Amino acid sequence: MPRAVEFVLALLGVLIFALPMMLVALAVRLTSPGPALYWSDRIGHDNLVFAMPKFRSMRIDTPAVATHLLTDGRSWLTPIGGLLRRSSLDEMPQLWCILTGKMSIVGPRPALFNQHDLVKARTQWGVERLRPGLTGWAQINGRDELSIPDKVAMDVEYLRRRSFGFDLWIIWLTAVKVVSGKGVSH
Repeated sequence: MPRAVEFVLALLGVLIFALPMMLVALAVRLTSPGPALYWSDRIGHDNLVFAMPKFRSMRIDTPAVATHLLTDGRSWLTPIGGLLRRSSLDEMPQLWCILTGKMSIVGPRPALFNQHDLVKARTQWGVERLRPGLTGWAQINGRDELSIPDKVAMDVEYLRRRSFGFDLWIIWLTAVKVVSGKGVSH
C-alpha cells in the first residue's frame, strides 16, 4: 500500500478512534496499577529495533517474552486485558507507528526484540525488508496459534503476493477476525 495512503488512513483512524482510545486508556489506568501504554521493543524494517506502543493488557511485572512463552498467560492479564486482546483494542496506539513510518497497515507483525528464532527465519527469506504491519497475512491465518515456521511461511507468502488488492483483502479479513475474536489464545 502506498505510504501516502497509509498515512491518511492512519490519521483518519486516530481522529475516528480518539475518544475510544481515551476511554480505553482511562479503563486501563482505573483497573490496574501502572501506565496505560506499554512500549515494547520490536524488530522493524531491516531488523532495526523500534518502540511500539500498545494499551497495557498485562500486569507491569510480566516478563518481556512472547505471550505464548508465558506459563499460564491468562494469570498475567489485567482485569480488562483479556477483553483488550480479544477485541484487538490494545493495538490501537500502533496507529502512531504508521504515522511515523515505523509500521505499515499490512505487513508481518513486528517480532519482539528477543524472538531471535523468528527474526533469523524471516531474514533468511528476505521478510526483514518489509515494514511490520498492524495486521498481516499470518495474523489472520492463525495469529497466536501459528508455530514460528508456519508464521514465517505466511510472511514469505505475503512478501511474494503483496499488492494493493491483497492488502485490502487482508484488511477486510482482519475486520472479520477482530469482530469474531478468533485466534487469540489469551
